[in-house]
This record gives sequence, C-alpha cells and structure tokens, in this order.
Amino acid sequence: MKVRQLRARPVGSAGIEPAPRRGWSRDMVENRVLSVLRRLVIAALLVVTLFPFYYMVILSVRPLDAVLQNPGALWVSPAELHLDTYISVLKPESGGGQGFLAFMRTSLLVALGTVAVTLLVAIPGSYAVSRLRFFGHRQISALFLAVYFFPSILLAVPLFVFFTRIGLRGSLVALVIVYVAQIVAVSIYMLRNYFDTIPVSLEEAAAIDGCTRLQVMRRISLPLAMPAIISSGLFIFMIAWNEFLFALLFLLDRRENWTVSLGLSQLSGSIEVPTTVLMAGSVILTLPIIVIFFASERLLTEGLTAGAEKG
Repeated sequence: MKVRQLRARPVGSAGIEPAPRRGWSRDMVENRVLSVLRRLVIAALLVVTLFPFYYMVILSVRPLDAVLQNPGALWVSPAELHLDTYISVLKPESGGGQGFLAFMRTSLLVALGTVAVTLLVAIPGSYAVSRLRFFGHRQISALFLAVYFFPSILLAVPLFVFFTRIGLRGSLVALVIVYVAQIVAVSIYMLRNYFDTIPVSLEEAAAIDGCTRLQVMRRISLPLAMPAIISSGLFIFMIAWNEFLFALLFLLDRRENWTVSLGLSQLSGSIEVPTTVLMAGSVILTLPIIVIFFASERLLTEGLTAGAEKG
C-alpha cells in the first residue's frame, strides 16, 4: 500500500491558515493613477482646444450691444441668438456686406487646383522614388523633406519679383504654382512611404502576366495606395485653404481674387468692422476645415501613419 505524503502548510497560532494578503500593489496604484491622469489630461486638452472656438461662435451670434455690455458671457439666450452677422459677412460688397462668399469660392478653386496639380506630380514622383533604383534614390526622400522645411519667408521676395516681371502677380494661376512648389515635396515623401509598404511581388505577378509599368501602377499600386492618396489630398487642401503669406503678396491689389484668409485679415485690420463680424468671418474660415477633418479622420490618420512600421 502506498502512503501519501502530505506537505505541511503553515498555520497561525490558533491553527488557522493565514488569509492571502490583500493590498494595493505598486503596479495597481500606478495603473489607477495613470488612468485618472489620462482622463484629466484629455479633458484639459479638450477644454483648451474647443473653448476658443466655442467662444468665437458665441460672439458671432450675439448682438453687438449685448457683447459690449457683457463680453464675458459664455451662454446665449434664445432672445439674443441671431444670424444677421453671418448674412452680413456672406453678402457681396456691393450689397453692403463683406463678400466672404466670393472669397470662399476663390479659396475653394485655389485649394482644389492645388490638390489636383500636386497629386498629378506627387503620385508618379513618389512611385518612381519607391520602385525605381537609381543613384541616390535613398537620399532623395530626405532631400524632399528638407525642401519642405525650408522657410517660406525666404522665398517670398524672389517669387514676388519673378511673378511681377512675367506679369502673373495677382493671378490665381501664380498662386497655385507657388502652393504646388511648396507642398509637392512633402506629398512625395508621404506617398513614397506608403508605396514602400505595398508588396513588390504583386507588381511582379502583374508584370509576368504582361502588364507594362504604367498598367501595373494603374491597376495594382494606385488602388492599394488610395487611402494615402486621399489623406494627402486632404492635407494639401487644408494647407492651401488656410495659407496667407503668398495670398497677401500676390493678390492684395486685386480684391476680386482674394482668398478667405486674406479677406479675414482685412477684417481684423479695420477699426470699422465690429467684433461680431470678425468672429463670424473666423467661424466661416474654420468650419469647412473642421467638417472635412472629422468626416475623413480615419482616412487621414491611416494615410499619415502609413509606412511608419514595416515588417
């Protein structure tokens, strides 16, 4: 007969097993503290980010006399709420308004033209840098990024003189050319990182089936890179919509070609324009970008982080 050997268990003085220790471990305390701090930090960042825009909206929908009497009010009663300021901002200048509707139309035209031309140049350029092997192909991406970091203010005077001499100052075509020259470098850098993540074996299989390089690019690479292309287009659109320096240099003498950012700057520099009108113009300038960003946040995030990790 086999006899079982039982291990002795430590018991207390009264012969009772000691209960397991229940306490706050260091890891548990750190996790709880970090969880609370994370929520506090997120809430603080939301307040800091959203409060200026909220206050701007509040000022834009209140009458001017109410703003002068109580400028710090953070809530609008239904009796005070009115949209006459927005009507005044959007109304043409000939009708006594500020003409922001025409400014928005011009900004939209310039932004869409910049997106189209930039992508037309950046897509084949980034594909060539990613797929073709030539001398210095690894260093050229860093060179493209360095061009984007070059301060725009240093190019302002030479570009102003150049376009004045060729007779294009005041033209929207000149503005689009300058925007494309400023943005195309970083667009090539972004798209090149995404093309690097597309397996070369897919293109090789298409080439074996008889596709040319252009057919491979059109049928294989471009559909797979569409998230990055869309996000790059949104990124370009936001930059072109908000740009002010070159719009001021090239379009100041021709009000009919003003962009919305240039029109807003003229409102802020005039002592005759009420604060409520200025705030309404600021909301009109900001709102389209906010709507576009939140409507395409997923595509924008995927495209900007594409190519960050490989494996």
